[in-house]
Amino acid sequence: MRQAAVTGVVLAGGLSRRMGGGDKGLLSLAGKPMLQHVIERLRPQVASMLINANGDPARFAAFGLPVVADSIAGFVGPLAGVLAGMQRSLAEAPERRFIVTAPGDAPLLPSTLVADLLAGLAGGTGSIALARSHGDLHPVIGIWPVALAQDLEEQLAKGVRKVLDWTNRHGTVAVDFAPQSLGGRELDPFFNANTPEELALLRRLLSP
Repeated sequence: MRQAAVTGVVLAGGLSRRMGGGDKGLLSLAGKPMLQHVIERLRPQVASMLINANGDPARFAAFGLPVVADSIAGFVGPLAGVLAGMQRSLAEAPERRFIVTAPGDAPLLPSTLVADLLAGLAGGTGSIALARSHGDLHPVIGIWPVALAQDLEEQLAKGVRKVLDWTNRHGTVAVDFAPQSLGGRELDPFFNANTPEELALLRRLLSP
């Protein structure tokens, strides 16, 4: 179900060192770029979407989405992408209360991601909801109130870099997601292709 109060932000600004550098999201997976899988999973759940990435935005032109660079220079980590998404959403749709973030290399995102995160936020005691699977938090997959943009900008300027160091200031709500069945085996719904071996596994499981 599409959530009118949420802007989707695909974080594609990582350096992809374990994959040998470059844009992981542009690697082919089941006949289309991995990033396209992420977009197709998230698009029906949000009011609009954007890609957070640094460098030449033209390399993402085929996806037809706005490309927003970090407003904090120096590749300081995913919180800079969260801030960029918040700032763009506030500028273009100030009535929206939240952004949802997901990495560009997680092509198995649940179709209920946004609804479940919002439900967890409504039932919890914190301000930020992060996805959790197999007991592990996923710090770049979450719902973030855009009202916290100024505080995030200030904390980044003070040197805060770890996601949980910042989210815990405002209360972190963990929302659990069950494994997905794919190709006869159970996989983490947030399985991401960090290495060539992981990408090869996804290609086998998603091959027609």
